[in-house]
Amino acid sequence: MVAYAVAHMRQVTMGPAIVEYLHRIDATLAPFGGRFLVHGGEFELLEGDWPGNLIVIEFPNREEAKAWYASSAYREIVALRTKNSQSDVILVDRIAQPHKATDVLG
Repeated sequence: MVAYAVAHMRQVTMGPAIVEYLHRIDATLAPFGGRFLVHGGEFELLEGDWPGNLIVIEFPNREEAKAWYASSAYREIVALRTKNSQSDVILVDRIAQPHKATDVLG
C-alpha cells in the first residue's frame, strides 16, 4: 500500500547545508521509488496556526519509505537538515479505497 513521508518544516535556516541537502535528496529517493508530491509552496491557512511548510513524499509502500529513511545515502545527508531546521517527520500509509469518515469508528 502506498505510504507517505510527511514533514512539517516549522523553521529552516537557509544556508549552505540546506542547499547541499536539497541538491542531494533526490538521488536518495530514486532507488526507493520516492517522489515529491508537495514541497513547500504557497498555502492558504483555513484554521489554526501553521508556521513553516509541508513536505509530502510518496513511496510505493511503507517498507520502501522506511528503507529510504534508514539508507546510508539518506543517513549521510539527514544531519544537514536536522541541524538547520525544526521539523516533525512521520510515515503514514494511504487508506484503502473506498473510504468513508465513519470507517474509523470500527
